[in-house]
Amino acid sequence: MNRIIWMGIGVAIGVIAFRKITEAQSNLGPEGLNRAVGRLADGLYDFADAVREGMTERETELRSALGIDAGLEQTIAKGPMGRDAVRR
Repeated sequence: MNRIIWMGIGVAIGVIAFRKITEAQSNLGPEGLNRAVGRLADGLYDFADAVREGMTERETELRSALGIDAGLEQTIAKGPMGRDAVRR
């Protein structure tokens, strides 16, 4: 009975080790490197988007607190040199 238990434990350890080795090999290959770089790039883009959203939100709060929201669009439209100085 002890031999069967030890054999089952050995088989389980072998299966787990085989899966870990296979996973490590796939991460070390070119596909694994591409996946890792892709995840890193996605994370950086998500972080940059979150920073931009936070900056926009804070800028809106500051403009409201300072009372310069209403005049901003008129100033941009007129510009420093007249009505049509800024063209897009």
